[in-house]
Order: sequence, then C-alpha cells, then structure tokens
Amino acid sequence: MKYLLLAAPLALSLASGAALGQTAPAAAGHAPYRLLNTITIGGEGGWDYLNVDPAGKRLYLSHGTQVDVVDLATRKVIGTIANTPGVHGIDVVPSANRGYITCGRNNTCVVFDLTTFKTIGEPIPTGPKPDALLYDAFSKRVFLFSNAGGKTTVLNGTTGAVEGTAELEGDIEAPATDGKGHIFANVENKSEVIEFDAKTLAVRLRHKLAPGEEPTGLGFDPKNNRLFSACHNEKLIVTDSKTGKQIAVLPIGAGVDGAVFDPSTQNIVTSNGSGTFTVIHQDSPTKYTVVANMPTARGARTIALDPVSHHIFTCTADYGPAPAATTENPHPRPSIVPGTFRVLEYGK
Repeated sequence: MKYLLLAAPLALSLASGAALGQTAPAAAGHAPYRLLNTITIGGEGGWDYLNVDPAGKRLYLSHGTQVDVVDLATRKVIGTIANTPGVHGIDVVPSANRGYITCGRNNTCVVFDLTTFKTIGEPIPTGPKPDALLYDAFSKRVFLFSNAGGKTTVLNGTTGAVEGTAELEGDIEAPATDGKGHIFANVENKSEVIEFDAKTLAVRLRHKLAPGEEPTGLGFDPKNNRLFSACHNEKLIVTDSKTGKQIAVLPIGAGVDGAVFDPSTQNIVTSNGSGTFTVIHQDSPTKYTVVANMPTARGARTIALDPVSHHIFTCTADYGPAPAATTENPHPRPSIVPGTFRVLEYGK
C-alpha cells in the first residue's frame, strides 16, 4: 500500500443506468456504523497497514519506522517493535508466538516475539519493496508480497526459514486466503486479481478487473467465492474467485487503500483516504447495494476488521502544510503533525 496523503474531498463516480449490480449510494446520514473510540497513539511518521490479532486481543499498527501494539481490552499502547524502516504489513502466528513485519525501505522482514515484542534473529532478506504479507494457516506459511515485480518470499510460519519464492509477475497488493490452499492477491500495475497455490506456489488463475484500475484493498467471502477488489478509480469490482466472472461493479470513495468483508453483517467496507467508509451490502452473491458513504477522517485509508467484536479500525493523523516543491520532489505531500497519530474504532 502507498503512504498516501489526500487533500481532495470525497468524489463518487455515479454511473447512470444499471451496470453489473451497481446501485447508487444512500446518504451519509444512514451510516450503519458509528465511532466508538478514538485511541491516541502519538509519535511521528506515516502509516500503512493495521492488523487485528483476535487471539491475543491486540491491534498492530505500522507507524513510521516502528510498529505500535494496542491492547484491545484497555485501548492502551502496550508495546513497540522498533527498527522497522519503511514498515508496511504485520501478521502474527499465535501458535509459534511470532509476528512478522515487512520493511519496504531495506527489503527485509523483521520477526518478533508476541510476548516480549523483541525481535528474533536478524532481519530476513526479501524481494524488492515487500509490502503486504499474509499468514496462511492451511500451509503454515507466511507470504511476503513484493510491490515491485511480484517476487514474493515464502517463509515457514513456525521457524521463519525461507521455503521458496512465488513469481507473481506484477506489483502485488492486499492478499486473501480461502483456508484451503488457495491464495489471492491484487496486482496493482496490471489491474488483475490472481490466485496461486499455497504449497506449489504456481499461479493458477489471473482475472482482469477492468473497468477497475490499480486495485489495492481486497476483501474475500469464502462461502460464496467472492473477491472484492477496491480500485483507485473509485470502483469496487466483485469477482467469482472460481470462474473469474465479474459479478458487480460499484462506486466507492476517492483514495481507497483497504477493503474488508464481514460475513456476520454481509457488509463490504472500503476505507477511503478522502475521509469516508463506503459500506456495501451483499444482498445475495449476485446482488450488491451501496448502503452509505459515511464520514471518517481525512487520511484514514487503511482498515482492519476484528472478526470477534466485528468492530472496524482505521487510523490517521492531522496534516500540516506541504514543504516547498523541489526538483527532486515536485509534488511534496502535506506534513504530518507530530503527536496526532490515532486509531478510530467503529461499530454498531
């Protein structure tokens, strides 16, 4: 995912007519979620993925050059994993008491102890620009996805040993697993969603996402074999994971980076950096309705779902002015106000 800072207000593309199950959004006043808690984290730096560990009742936050750990019982920061330059993704293997972190700045993976938050061994070299990662309990492997060419490093989840490389041929974004040996991922630069084998690492299927472009967030409904690819041109593409058939195209907010599916509510929620969640209801496996575009906060573009509480988490900070443009950086991003980094927790 990108460290994306957005200044533009929400803009939804509302195509006229019926197209592949697309339904116009309801007003924001009908929002099905409300803000439950604001958890102040503080510190400095940008952010990317956040991840809920339901077994440990913790929330892990990528934050600059470290990972912050929040106890979901107290909503307090209880630890930090330091020295994770260019941190992007975090996932945990509770049975091994280990966590894994991708560091995009130096092309490594940091392994840490879930009890002490101390690092285990030396950082593991990865493919270029490691970004998203996923622990797949079926294969007992951790997949470290490259966002520059798709050279994905595969680790033994228990020991951290490198077990292979998946050549996925593209810039890989958010993954998902069906728990039966099939891994899915968006290919951002090719506007595809792919499936590969968790054990052989062979790519099995590639599905085009047009009219969706630059997919990032990916939700998955394993019961109905539905993939939900959130695309940067403000579209959510629903795909049958088994056949590749496109089921629906729906409008979402600007600046999307994350998407989740909650089977208890049958809601797909996309997190849009322009300051909204788009909430889409799965009326049936072939029919989807945009329920609301509800306000969150500018910059809140990543998302995590707690499968136990069904609460949704996102994070953001306040922005200051952008630095002066230079030849090397002609379009500088707005600055982040120190001490304002925070988590927003939503629920019913």
